[in-house]
Amino acid sequence: MFDIQRKELTWGDETLTIETGRIARQADGAVLVTLGETAVLATVVARRDVKPGQDFFPLTVNYQEKYFAAGKIPGGFFKREGKPTEKEVLTSRLIDRPIRPLFVEGFKNEVQVIATVLSHDLRNDPDIVALVASSAALTLSGVPFLGPIGAARVGFIDGEYVLNPSTDDVKESRLDLVVAGTSDAVMMVESEADELSEEEMLGAVTFGHKEMQPVIDAIIELAEKAAKEPWAYEPPQHDALFKKVKKHSGKALKAAFSTVDKQERQLKIAAAKTALLEKLDEEDLENPIAVDDCFKKLEQEIVRGDIIKTGKRIDGRDLTTVRQIDCLVGLLPRTHGSALFTRGETQGLVVCTLGTGDDEQIIDALEGEYRERFMLHYNFPPYSVGETGRMGSPGRREIGHGKLAWRALRAVLPENVEFPYTIRLVSEITESNGSSSMATVCGGSLAMMDAGVPLKRPVAGVAMGLILEKDGKFAVLTDILGDEDHLGDMDFKVAGSEKGVTSLQMDIKVAGITEEIMKQALAQAHEGRTHILHEMANALTEGRKEFSAHAPRIEMITIPTDKIREVIGSGGKTIRSIVEESGAKIDINDDGTVKIASPDGEKIEIAKKKILAITSEPEVGEIYEGKVVKLMDFGAFVNFFGAKDGLVHVSQISGSKKGDHPKDHLKEGQSVKVKLLGFDDRGKVRLSMKVVNQETGEDLDKVD
Repeated sequence: MFDIQRKELTWGDETLTIETGRIARQADGAVLVTLGETAVLATVVARRDVKPGQDFFPLTVNYQEKYFAAGKIPGGFFKREGKPTEKEVLTSRLIDRPIRPLFVEGFKNEVQVIATVLSHDLRNDPDIVALVASSAALTLSGVPFLGPIGAARVGFIDGEYVLNPSTDDVKESRLDLVVAGTSDAVMMVESEADELSEEEMLGAVTFGHKEMQPVIDAIIELAEKAAKEPWAYEPPQHDALFKKVKKHSGKALKAAFSTVDKQERQLKIAAAKTALLEKLDEEDLENPIAVDDCFKKLEQEIVRGDIIKTGKRIDGRDLTTVRQIDCLVGLLPRTHGSALFTRGETQGLVVCTLGTGDDEQIIDALEGEYRERFMLHYNFPPYSVGETGRMGSPGRREIGHGKLAWRALRAVLPENVEFPYTIRLVSEITESNGSSSMATVCGGSLAMMDAGVPLKRPVAGVAMGLILEKDGKFAVLTDILGDEDHLGDMDFKVAGSEKGVTSLQMDIKVAGITEEIMKQALAQAHEGRTHILHEMANALTEGRKEFSAHAPRIEMITIPTDKIREVIGSGGKTIRSIVEESGAKIDINDDGTVKIASPDGEKIEIAKKKILAITSEPEVGEIYEGKVVKLMDFGAFVNFFGAKDGLVHVSQISGSKKGDHPKDHLKEGQSVKVKLLGFDDRGKVRLSMKVVNQETGEDLDKVD
């Protein structure tokens, strides 16, 4: 019934199994990959014909996590998986980026890759398994895919690179890097680092590329047994049409790409396209997609050729110069912190908001529920590129760019004990012409410092580009424009502080790049980042010492864990009364950490005193404010320390004489000042009013 083929190998500390022929046999390619006890099923289905008018490659990658994979039932009312989580969106992008460039040029049939997590051992992250499974499924499917690719996660623990560290090990690692590539070159890198050097980052990439080679070999061996017949696909040839396009539009496009201003340049390019359509004959115009392809090919030829030949770019810069930078902080009066970062025609308005523990994001993941105190949300409105467009919930691009900036900044955040605030950054891209995610990093760093966040060091980011010709000649471009990204071969983003790299993301549009190119890109990125940090220092170099008047103040105290119940009270009655009387927000953790928050310092102090009155123990010799709660023949009981009562013997009541009754001097509910004399043999509290000046609270025992 089943024609099962499988390959098994030891990979790092785990067994990797790649199997096909048992599940999802109606898909063009279906592979189940297991690493440890984490299993992912990847399927590939490709449409046999191209939709009429199809002018782009419709590749869709869907990574999905099933809660049953970890033995869990989804939360919420419906009890089933809903819209994709952030992790699912990011992993879908992680798979898409290295496989997209490896489809044969000109292929425009619709392809869908679905990677489903079926089992999760809570040790091996499914993203690497999903990458391997997707690569294997594509290789077996017969579609014109120039793979396979491999993938690996790399950690850096105690100065050593670690292959596929466990989810627990990643928490202790100074690096979390995912690299994907072919047998010859690297295709994609995604990473978060604790200020590592460029040499250490490059070493991690080369280590990961080397360690993935056995996986690539295993996929090839499996394909030799189980792959379907390759599609009979020949890329369309339009050499004659390209010559016409070059003849009619070459000069106009060359003039357009010598125009520095983006909008003016786009107008000239559009005019050149209009003029071309008027000059082509009816036969040529019958295939508008071919005309568009040839026009784009000419754009690439002009821009890339000029850069390689002259070293000059579209806006007149050389290869290493960063565009002009302007930094402005504190521009929004009611926000906690704000920054406007402008680099050339790219601009990000980033706002920082500080919150309490109640504002932390609660995330329900396969690994379990956890809380996140640092959030970064990136928005890309259509006006930022001078266009109209649909406004709605964030797409994959917004989520991906926001996560990249989040990774870049997280390494320099203060510890929670030092700065017990929830931090939310919102980046509104108000102009865009290349690398708005790196503008978000720079603006985010400034906005947090403007809000008073004590960052370890400021962080900046820069995007690098690449022009790689068939003869091996190449040019690495610092701080790329949108057109250079669109027409180039690489988008290489590096963020970090003056001490080291905090995040690196690389996407390749060709069949991979060499170590030499990566080394040069990292070196140029270091120079660019240093320059940007210097420009940012003109605005701020560290977190402000004073918060905005509208930001919450948080004070932390620690109480004994056995006192937590007393502070909360029956049904939360006590804590609610403290909140109502003080006006402060109070958050109590299971370890006894109490966060008291309010923009008003007096409200914090009131709440703090009330909590300490409940949790602290009274000290002998101290004077306390109390209230008479009961009068007896022998004295008065006074509530003086939270819920604690003590006895003031009739002989210790101010003004009392032998034979007096407590009622002669006191009334229930009366406020008095008492001194704690000590405890009797049974542990009962002994108090005195006589030794305390009832007007001033002065200790009369200490008065000469």
